[in-house]
Amino acid sequence: MVRRNQLFLAVLLVSSLALTAAPRAHLVTFGPWLKVHLFVGPDADDVQDMKIRSLNLDGRSREFTVGEPHDITDKVFVVRRAYRMNDAPTNQPEWKWQRDNWLLVDRSNGRVSRLNLPDFDPFYSVVSWFRDYAAYCGVTEEQKLYAVVAQLGQRKPVLPSYIGPAKSGDEPDSECATPIWQKESVRVTFAPTGGQKLSFTVHGRRGEPESADRL
Repeated sequence: MVRRNQLFLAVLLVSSLALTAAPRAHLVTFGPWLKVHLFVGPDADDVQDMKIRSLNLDGRSREFTVGEPHDITDKVFVVRRAYRMNDAPTNQPEWKWQRDNWLLVDRSNGRVSRLNLPDFDPFYSVVSWFRDYAAYCGVTEEQKLYAVVAQLGQRKPVLPSYIGPAKSGDEPDSECATPIWQKESVRVTFAPTGGQKLSFTVHGRRGEPESADRL
């Protein structure tokens, strides 16, 4: 009888340890689309319509997002963040919606983290994703425009190629068109506003400009 009780306790202990070690499943979903106002212009007085929706973790809202997500793997995706900023100089809040950087979401552990894309400008930069590469036109603090390819997990960009001075217009996404990826030989083409197209071939952690006859 004692031996049987010991065996029962051992089985119970192993089962308890297995349950404790098992990772907790998380449910990541999006809420319904909502139409809000995006305030742009030098004084944030120009209003444009923008659709947002909540990013929910286990039934609770974690962030607000804009645009469609991009799957990096079957467990990890990226999506752009939206937020409300208080634009009032007084104690009475005046909330205005703005677009922000990108979020990295891990479905397996429910982790939501913000990406730090080099020289990404929330007002001007338009990101085009391919695999774990992000291509966009970045704007530096010195108002210089760069063609940028960043890879997730890498601190330095795969490609930082100087284009010229930033135009600093009043319209969002006005520095460049959305970059275009091509899967074969992994190349990406940038189209700066009012400038010539630039194409680059991406090799792992580096990018190289292509010859003019291929543009």
